[in-house]
Amino acid sequence: MACHYKYYVLKGESMKILVACEFSGIVRDSFTAAGHDALSCDLSPTERPGKHYQGDVLDIIGDGWDMMIAHPPCTYLSRVATRHLYGGGYLHEDRYAMGVEAAEFFMKLYNAPIPRIAIENPVPFLIFDLPKVSQIINPSHFGHSVSKKTCLWLKNLPPLMSTYICANPETTKKRGGWFNILTGSVRAAARSRTFQGIADAMAEQWGKL
Repeated sequence: MACHYKYYVLKGESMKILVACEFSGIVRDSFTAAGHDALSCDLSPTERPGKHYQGDVLDIIGDGWDMMIAHPPCTYLSRVATRHLYGGGYLHEDRYAMGVEAAEFFMKLYNAPIPRIAIENPVPFLIFDLPKVSQIINPSHFGHSVSKKTCLWLKNLPPLMSTYICANPETTKKRGGWFNILTGSVRAAARSRTFQGIADAMAEQWGKL
């Protein structure tokens, strides 16, 4: 069972935080509960009430943020999609072009004019030459009995420290149809949501810098 916490900062320590490519509001709400001015941004509307900008994050990326937590689309960058890129033993040029476009968007976030940046994505496919990963975390180290490798690219942020390690976590493929019974955009949306324990750890540890 997940162990979730709420944290609060002293008056005057509040930061202006952008949570890019998030419609769930999970990370945004963890930072808001910790006393920060957090805004989520996505092309889709937010799933829960809270400060949210529906639109292109690049429209607001230069608005004086102290920190950005970003979750760029990973459909064409993830290593697990290799079979789609090289299906039949040859490179699918259309799929590769979409991967290049996704990598360019990733780099626009990575090079944003924001002092502290964390970008979250699955293990990437090497062909797209993304920057070196700063850290690999797992939900099972943050109170969730699930094994799912998640990469973090960090700028001026320390590695995220484990909060509650669960023994014998299940992989996402074995979790009683958690993802596997879902299809299409519904499955993609489910996989994109940040685990609450990870969001709370971000707010506690990075929100106190």
